[in-house]
Amino acid sequence: MKSFTLLALAVILSPVALAQQQTFVANPDASEVKMTLKTTHEVVNGTFHIQSGSLEFDPSVAKMSGSVVVLAGSGKTGNGSRDKKMNKDILEVQQHATVSFEPRSYAGVIAPSGDSTIQATGIFTLLGMPHEITIPILVHLEGTTATAKAHFVVPYIQWGLKDPSFLFWKADKDVTIDLFLTGRLSK
Repeated sequence: MKSFTLLALAVILSPVALAQQQTFVANPDASEVKMTLKTTHEVVNGTFHIQSGSLEFDPSVAKMSGSVVVLAGSGKTGNGSRDKKMNKDILEVQQHATVSFEPRSYAGVIAPSGDSTIQATGIFTLLGMPHEITIPILVHLEGTTATAKAHFVVPYIQWGLKDPSFLFWKADKDVTIDLFLTGRLSK
């Protein structure tokens, strides 16, 4: 009877033992942020460099912390004069060198391996101003390797950035962001 009790206790507590805090550290050289902005004359595509990314999550309580930090002045759209204007007038990189996302929680289940889709809620800081946002993220875990992909929209004009439109060249008021992080997972 005593061994049955111990076995039953082990079965009941095993999910708790398996669910523990994990840390994902992104490799900045293998990760990137892409942006797409539609205008009346073209679609502007750009790429930004990830400065750092470290996320801690606990599958047992759906809590997440850490941050993904992007160098605001690293944006490249293929047009030097447009990039200069974007850095100086729109992103104001002299005063705000980074853009960041700090998750607080998530909805969904992160599987121990393979693909999972979650909704991460946190603070997106742009021009030094915090904005709450929920971002859908596709997470792939395989051993100690992990990737995270997100596709979402930022209402940059509503969030205080200057409208780059002029004369007959009009830009959408929202920018589409594609985030790709790859890195290592540890417990």
